[in-house]
Amino acid sequence: MKKTVVILSLVLAASVAVSAVTLGYTVTQSRRVNSFITNQLKRQAKAEEKKGNYKEDGYKVGDKYEIRSTKDISDAYKSGDDSKLSDTDKETLKKASDILKKIIKDGDSDYQKELAVYDWMYQNIGQGASTVVTLPSASGSDFTPQGVLVSKQAVCVGYATTFRMFMQMLGLECHIVHNDYHSWDLVKLDDGCWYHVDIYTDVSGCTEYQNFNMTDATAESGHDWDSAALPAADGVKYTYAVQNNKQVKDLYAVIPLVKKELEKKASDRHSLYFSFKKNYTSDDLQKADPVVNGLNSAMSMAGMGDKSINGAWYNGENNTYVLGLFISDYSAQQNGTKLTAKERNKLAAAIKKAFGVEVTSDGDMDPVNGDYKEGRKK
Repeated sequence: MKKTVVILSLVLAASVAVSAVTLGYTVTQSRRVNSFITNQLKRQAKAEEKKGNYKEDGYKVGDKYEIRSTKDISDAYKSGDDSKLSDTDKETLKKASDILKKIIKDGDSDYQKELAVYDWMYQNIGQGASTVVTLPSASGSDFTPQGVLVSKQAVCVGYATTFRMFMQMLGLECHIVHNDYHSWDLVKLDDGCWYHVDIYTDVSGCTEYQNFNMTDATAESGHDWDSAALPAADGVKYTYAVQNNKQVKDLYAVIPLVKKELEKKASDRHSLYFSFKKNYTSDDLQKADPVVNGLNSAMSMAGMGDKSINGAWYNGENNTYVLGLFISDYSAQQNGTKLTAKERNKLAAAIKKAFGVEVTSDGDMDPVNGDYKEGRKK
């Protein structure tokens, strides 16, 4: 009987010890879980605070160029009533409405509308403060849609604000993304996803569509912003590279296609996009660098030193990648102003007739240092 009592006492003691250990473990785990939940709630609160404190309209980029609301203009466009607008806003609405009449077709999707606006702005708006001849409103208001549409010149805020105005007129949600020195747009399309659009950088780099409809992952390579304050851009369906790529065997198959594109004379801006039959991994992406470097060297040796190529990888659908190559022809640019091939030829012919000299068709401007070259006597 005594042995039984002793054994029971030992069992009970062991059970109590185990319970104590288990209780201690449970308490510790509970504290960890509570701490984790508390930290997560703090992070969420900070994220919400950032969203609440994010300033779009009224923010000054570079402490100089203010982002101004154009909601009154877009509301007047959608309602058909401009009676409450100022004379300046009425003028802006008229100019913007006339542009949309020309570029938007009945039945266009959100993406087609967005692309039409991007194309018009890329082709018609130059960089602010870059003209030889002073333009009306080019000084001091190239950051507002009114100044941009009158002068056809814009700084980054001018591009971003004007694009947002067009998007809102067309019923698309759009934000202006900014940091201390730059601004661009974030637009929501009919797939329910958001996309980054930076027209200013494309114009300044002569790289059409490179910064059009980017995901966050693509935009992060050249942009810096407070991602907690704005919607995530993670859609790829309407990335331009996904919509407009040619499938080829591998990276080396790109080379003859670039050469063929360089032989075209109809356009001065060339954007090429390639998907690949082989499913490239992230480790394979670096292999595009020597291909692009080799193409630039080949162009230089072939007398095409006024052209250059740069590239960018884009996330495609189903975990694939699309390569974008951008051929820039700087001989076709004169202080940021774009002329068509026909207009450049007409300019060269007029100068030759008047002065008896033959100049390059862009006005004899050296694209590197901005100096005029010596014309050739005929």
